[in-house]
Amino acid sequence: MSPVALSTLLALAAASSRVLAQTETYTSGTPLASKHFSYPDGIPYQADSDDGVRGTQFGYNKCNSTTEGDSSLCQTAFLNHADDWCLWAPPKPDTTIGDSEQEEVAWCTKKGRGTRLIPGGAITGLQFMKTPGYLQITGFINQTGINLQHDDTGGELDPHGADFRGNPLGGLVYSNGFPSNNGNNDTFQQVIEWHNFMGSNSFCFKICDPTDSRAPQLCQHIYDRIGVQYNCPNQAQDGVFESCEGDDQDPPGIFTSNGQVMTYTQPPESLGAISTMPYDPKIPASSNCVKFDSAALFTDLAAPTGTASGSGTASGTGSGTAKATGSSTASRSGTGSPAATGAADGSNGAAAMGISVLSTVVGVLAAVAFLA
Repeated sequence: MSPVALSTLLALAAASSRVLAQTETYTSGTPLASKHFSYPDGIPYQADSDDGVRGTQFGYNKCNSTTEGDSSLCQTAFLNHADDWCLWAPPKPDTTIGDSEQEEVAWCTKKGRGTRLIPGGAITGLQFMKTPGYLQITGFINQTGINLQHDDTGGELDPHGADFRGNPLGGLVYSNGFPSNNGNNDTFQQVIEWHNFMGSNSFCFKICDPTDSRAPQLCQHIYDRIGVQYNCPNQAQDGVFESCEGDDQDPPGIFTSNGQVMTYTQPPESLGAISTMPYDPKIPASSNCVKFDSAALFTDLAAPTGTASGSGTASGTGSGTAKATGSSTASRSGTGSPAATGAADGSNGAAAMGISVLSTVVGVLAAVAFLA
């Protein structure tokens, strides 16, 4: 497969036909983003004890070796390094994000966290980005391996939602990758602001440094209809596995026009398709990129039967972790956008982060719960 730049996944036309934008309708209880739990002893069995219009939390947050495996319902995720991260995905096979957003469980690349493991060979390309304000993993995945329907264009998960209970309900995220951890891989701090876009065999998971006052802006959660390109501008390529350092992106929705800083307002679903945007997202400059072989990165993921692990990856090897040395690349300009062969237009290509209108409309009518 020729490299496909994930940053060119456009979610404009699809957004209105496939995604319902969130409407703030707080119901009861303490907002998920206001709940703080120390890891691991302070984590309760379930972070969400509410029984609101969307029901109760599907899984649990207190996860260990006894909960790890294909049937795990762990809803505590991690994002640490290029070889150590999780994604939110359905607990049941052949499911859409729209039908399962409140129930998603953690699928991870490392053992020992009490979660499900992403199947070996499912990840076909990624870019891990470390900036002053956030950690971000973007890439490509065979999404049927993590229970998503093969043609699901997906949606956004975040710790807010219309009822402030998060999607998934009670989902917690931790990291040891920020400077405030002082390089201590044995300690994890709770990440309060994050967003995870899933669908069309691609993904973006960004977590913002909890000590940075810009975290709510950099991990904005109100632009679910315009997808990865505007929320996580990047240079990920299918077939390439790399770890980079980079500049912070402009906060989603913030752009400069004729020298004036502007804020984009996402229109309501009722106005129809978002056919045009007033600005193009700027891909942040990156540097110190190191390429890896997927087999060296994901040593805990079993190779698929009859398939060589990491086939199709770029050349260069590492010693098995994201910190390993490998083939380095020169600094990249943050201007412009790489060419792509797919577009996020809500079709079944390598594309949009949308949500099935039927499933989300039913969810909204039944539970007054909109996509977060």
